[in-house]
Amino acid sequence: FPPDSSWDAAYERELQTFQDIGDAGEIWFGEESMIRIIKWLEKQKVPHDSPVLDIGTGNGVLLIELAKSGYTNLTGIDYSPSAIQLSEKVREKEGMSDIKLKVEDFLAPSDELSGFEICIDKGTFDAISLNPDNAVGKRKQYVRSLCSVLKSEGFFLITSCNWTKEELLNEFREGFEILEELPTPKFCFGGRIGNSVTALVFQRK
Repeated sequence: FPPDSSWDAAYERELQTFQDIGDAGEIWFGEESMIRIIKWLEKQKVPHDSPVLDIGTGNGVLLIELAKSGYTNLTGIDYSPSAIQLSEKVREKEGMSDIKLKVEDFLAPSDELSGFEICIDKGTFDAISLNPDNAVGKRKQYVRSLCSVLKSEGFFLITSCNWTKEELLNEFREGFEILEELPTPKFCFGGRIGNSVTALVFQRK
């Protein structure tokens, strides 16, 4: 993952591309990770009006897919204003005006960010973990933020390229228990070997 400053640059480029050709750009982790998340929610019979938060929504494509699958109470946050601009454009193109999008730093969430029954993270925890500036403290703050925005007994679905199941269990041991591990392909990012994806579902205690 690129360091923080280049995220904005990456989204700036995607924003430009979207304006030029109407293409939403890179989908981190690919299509199959979105399908995996939606299948799990459906299998779990999560009510379609449950409040869902996409942490680090990027181009917002996961929210679009959730909306197409019938979910109606969707919020996406990203600390990159360019990412939120991009996801707003994607939202408009798809005619999904009821998806809520906000510029938010998840490590310092605003008060109105609360009461979610489902939180989803594809790669944001990874990116925070790689921050050279106090990564351990930032990971602990991430877990605190998650506890504050997710309702008791709510579900947290995380897809990670950097952490094994055991490491994630350790990171989220305060306040969360694992429900299940979701099956994932063994490679990610252009099939770079040995870079497996871990997808876990936690429940807030």
